[in-house]
Amino acid sequence: MGRALLKPTKTEIARTLGVSRQSLYYVPKREAIDQEVKSQIESVLVQHPGYGHKRIALHLKMNKKRILRLMHKYAIRPYRRKAKKREKKKDKGQAPMSIPNLIAKECPIRPNVIWVSDFTYIMFQQKFIYLATQEDLFTREIVGKSVSRFHTRFLVMESLQDALQTHTPPRIAHDDQGSEYRSEEYQSLLAKYGILPSMSDKGSPWQNGYQESFYSRFKEDFGDPNRFETLPEFIEAIYLHIYYYNNERIHTALKMPPVKFRDLYLERLSIFRGT
Repeated sequence: MGRALLKPTKTEIARTLGVSRQSLYYVPKREAIDQEVKSQIESVLVQHPGYGHKRIALHLKMNKKRILRLMHKYAIRPYRRKAKKREKKKDKGQAPMSIPNLIAKECPIRPNVIWVSDFTYIMFQQKFIYLATQEDLFTREIVGKSVSRFHTRFLVMESLQDALQTHTPPRIAHDDQGSEYRSEEYQSLLAKYGILPSMSDKGSPWQNGYQESFYSRFKEDFGDPNRFETLPEFIEAIYLHIYYYNNERIHTALKMPPVKFRDLYLERLSIFRGT
């Protein structure tokens, strides 16, 4: 059989292509590596469905640009449920209270200095369920919470009382100009514990943006409320999700969950004081 009918050798192929013979045996590893990281990203999203690329990168201890590249490459997206915002009813016939915004130029340097508060609604089986929370501005921990069918002064008072059961009273409690917070009962509760009231300016919701941001992320991560059959199951899920937010969900600004950040601060403070 003539030479022309024989398959060319790898040496001849390499010479023709102008490459080394060894390069013909090279198998690219990039795709295999990307597939492995893809699996890790998907595993994180099973446990933390609301994580974006930054939190996934923190969780996996990888570069956030690499995670973002792979999420784009494989069209991986976190669960994002955009909640519809419902405007609060304007308070009519009430004179504005002369309570200044005390946190406008203040930055807390330890826990229990400033708590911010607000409430939101979640639609469950064609009914509005209201959630009120108290958030420590230093640790970003949700320290108090309350759930009710109605947004009244009792809803926000119960969230504050819930926080005071397990935390030292803050120096400042900040909220918006809603009638629930302006009520005599709520203001008396603050005075009872020596807490200074602080309020956003009328029509300036961005001045309490910390709670707005929390509720936005909370609703996205929480998912469809109507997957629960009963109201008790739904309320239990709310409390469990707040526990998840405090103890497991990485906060972008803190690079760790709020409770871990708080405990780390207290541990370092104890070492500094030599106790």
